Amino acid sequence: MKKFKETAFWKIIKNKYVIVCVVFVLVIVVLGENNLFVVRSLKRDVAELEYTIDTLKQGIYQDSLQAERLMYNLDTIERYGRENYYMKSKNEDVFIVVNEN
Repeated sequence: MKKFKETAFWKIIKNKYVIVCVVFVLVIVVLGENNLFVVRSLKRDVAELEYTIDTLKQGIYQDSLQAERLMYNLDTIERYGRENYYMKSKNEDVFIVVNEN
C-alpha cells in the first residue's frame, strides 16, 4: 500500500500552479468584492425591481384608461366625483358608511 504522499493525487495537489489556481478561485468566489453572495443578492434585487416595474406599468395602463374614460364620458366623471370626492347634486344627501371589522 502506498503512502498518501506518494500518490498521484498528492503530486497534483503539491504542484504550485494548482495551488495558485485554487487560491485564486477561492479569492474570487468567496473573498472578492463581487463574490457569489453579492452577485446573488444583486440578482434578487434586480428581480424585485423588474416586478415593481411591471406592476407600475400595469398601474400606468389602468390610469390611462381611467383618464381616457374621464375625458370623454360625463357619466364617468360624475361617478368618479361621487365615489372619490363625495360630491353630490343639489337635492341629495351623502351618507358615508364605514365597515369596522
